Amino acid sequence: MILLTEGESMSRLFDLDMQLVADNCLMIIAIFFLFLVMSKSLFNPARKLLNGRKEKIENELQSAKDDMEEARRLKEEYESRIQNIDREAESILSEARRKALGNENQIIANAKEEAARILERARVEAELEKQKMSDDIKKEIVSVASLMAGKVVAASIDTTVQSQLIDETLKEMGEKTWLN
Repeated sequence: MILLTEGESMSRLFDLDMQLVADNCLMIIAIFFLFLVMSKSLFNPARKLLNGRKEKIENELQSAKDDMEEARRLKEEYESRIQNIDREAESILSEARRKALGNENQIIANAKEEAARILERARVEAELEKQKMSDDIKKEIVSVASLMAGKVVAASIDTTVQSQLIDETLKEMGEKTWLN
């Protein structure tokens, strides 16, 4: 060990005197107050800004999540509508087919009624034509009968000659004309 005499002073590496300790305490107190002042003036607004950004990002994430949920719901709704559209189209087509069959049946029924009317009219016209022909034949018979009567009177003949004349006249007219 080294002993020092009274006159000699040792220079210390660390000289801790009261002045240095007081200066250091004041500096620590000043730094603490400076930290408080800076905290109030700079750190709190920065924290508020960061918290605001954090809330904004959280709100945007929540909004994006809600939008995605809404988009998923709309997609499901549109897919169900598309399936319903297929069903609606099929029902509309089946309804159109049903109406077309009904119209077809109605047209066929109308055509059958019209054909029946045409046939009835043709039958009536044929009947009228037949009646007209019958009237013409009767007129012809009357004229033939009067001609025969004229021949009978002119010839003044007997009944056998008369029968023969009637047979000849009937042969001339034809059997079918007489039977109608």
